[in-house]
Amino acid sequence: DDLEHVIKETVARGGSIVIPAFAVGRAQNLLFYLSKLLEKKRIPNIPIYLNSPMASSASDIYCEHSKNHKLSAKECHDAFSIARFIKGIDESIALNKKPSPMIIISASGMATGGRVLHHLRRFLPDENSTILFTGYLARGTRGHSLMNGAKSVKIHGSQWPVKAKIINLETMSSHADRDEILQWIEDSKISPKKIFVVHGEKESAESLASAIQDRFTFQTVIPEMGESFEL
Repeated sequence: DDLEHVIKETVARGGSIVIPAFAVGRAQNLLFYLSKLLEKKRIPNIPIYLNSPMASSASDIYCEHSKNHKLSAKECHDAFSIARFIKGIDESIALNKKPSPMIIISASGMATGGRVLHHLRRFLPDENSTILFTGYLARGTRGHSLMNGAKSVKIHGSQWPVKAKIINLETMSSHADRDEILQWIEDSKISPKKIFVVHGEKESAESLASAIQDRFTFQTVIPEMGESFEL
């Protein structure tokens, strides 16, 4: 529903949607969701482009190995065929000259590098367009800065004004939250000597480590950079 709303709202303004997405997994999820929305005629039938050589290759692999996941080869093909796969540099550059509206899915997911930077240069100054993130944004990344209200961001040595709408669909994050992790530990019946919390922001990691110790009494460690342990 959130994805549908963002697309409809942006198209109504006459803008485009740029989606920074992780090339393996997230890009394919997006294509699947978009295909279902198109199938049910819940979003306008506008051009969709996948501009990431790695994401294109990963999508091909999904279809070739359908026995290893829930989608059949046909379902994979049908979902991914809604987008034009952009592989060449010239094609990538030409996308920014195409008229809105359109949807561009491109890596990287946190806008730290890759082809998506060229699309951000084009669409960040466009107040009618939307930059749509779809998951966790680490501190220090452009994605995090944009989501925290940056008025401009540095790309390729220059500052670019932020006038586009910036949205993050956090519901699409593939990370388990604190309650889900605690439930997994309980359901798994494991009894480890020690649990290492190695992912997430400092405050979140400390909160999770404390919750694990309080609930299960397992020794929980948050390693420092460069710290080593003998197992």
